[in-house]
Amino acid sequence: MINTIIFDLGAVLIDWNPHYLYHTLFTDEQEMKDFLANICTSDWNEEQDAGRSLQEGTDLLVAQYPEHEANIRAFYSRWVEMLGEPLHGTVEIFRQLKASGRYKVYALTNWSAETFPFALERYDFLNWFDGIVMSGAEKMRKPSPAFYQLLLDRYDVKANEALFIDDNYRNILAAEKMGIKSIHFTSAEALETALKGLEVL
Repeated sequence: MINTIIFDLGAVLIDWNPHYLYHTLFTDEQEMKDFLANICTSDWNEEQDAGRSLQEGTDLLVAQYPEHEANIRAFYSRWVEMLGEPLHGTVEIFRQLKASGRYKVYALTNWSAETFPFALERYDFLNWFDGIVMSGAEKMRKPSPAFYQLLLDRYDVKANEALFIDDNYRNILAAEKMGIKSIHFTSAEALETALKGLEVL
């Protein structure tokens, strides 16, 4: 019996993409892709999501790649320009789940504590959650089992009564190893079909 829904945020409910910013800073598409693949990488950004300060993360890269200083510093000084629209189809599913009154709904997100306030200000639906567990505040992140366990313990959730939704398959595998039923998010339409199949929606 599922009584708890746990959402990831980025690329599930919120369209966040560094390309939105860096398209304004690079004239060459391939140069932009190379910069994001090799300098301001996902792995580097995840260290800030896990609690490293934006200043420390930025200074580390500037010391390594001084010739790219301006573009490195832009990553966080202009971070809000990476935020896009809510992913309306998924937000509507969230609204229906919440309105049903059948579920507690939580967010488990890899997100910097320093940038998360900008998201809270922009997206009203973040206030619908019964609780948000954010990696930057907790100094741990997905796919660490301890991060999932923190949410379960904090909100008295049983793993076998929860359903986890995330776009990153690595995070899905980690949740399933803990006995949490999971849906790998690819689109709102596929999510709706999966939820109906589980008789959750």
